Amino acid sequence: MIHERKRLRLGDYDYSTPGAYFITVCTKDKKCILSTIVGDDAHIVPYPRLTKVGAVVEKYLKRIPGIGNYVIMPNHVHLILHISADTIVEGPMWASAPTRANVPQLIKSWKILVTKELGESIWHRSYYDHVIRDDRDYQLRVRYIEENPAKWFYDDYYV
Repeated sequence: MIHERKRLRLGDYDYSTPGAYFITVCTKDKKCILSTIVGDDAHIVPYPRLTKVGAVVEKYLKRIPGIGNYVIMPNHVHLILHISADTIVEGPMWASAPTRANVPQLIKSWKILVTKELGESIWHRSYYDHVIRDDRDYQLRVRYIEENPAKWFYDDYYV
């Protein structure tokens, strides 16, 4: 029997629909190569100190049209991506003619650019996405991103 890969995207959802999306992208084999969590004492709130690999990840992350809050953890990245009706993808980051942006296209392009600069892929094959439904949901995701470094040792991705 051939194992069928589980679909992570919503089958009938248009990921170019204007709105906000919460995305989590992991490194291959959950390798902790993006940052280290430092701080955690009475004077310093825990925060991720980027490695050289993490700095490359952030460089291209900041170029994604509609990027909002994000955190680069040791082995994964959480981000909020805003798609608007006028979010157009063009320029050297994408090979095709200017088109309306969609989540899979933006994440794929970001992963490719990081891979090209590093000379090897550091990414897990897919990613997790959540369509943010309302302001309450949005605020929960923003808080999750902000608090994630302080909760690293309890995180599902901690290895």
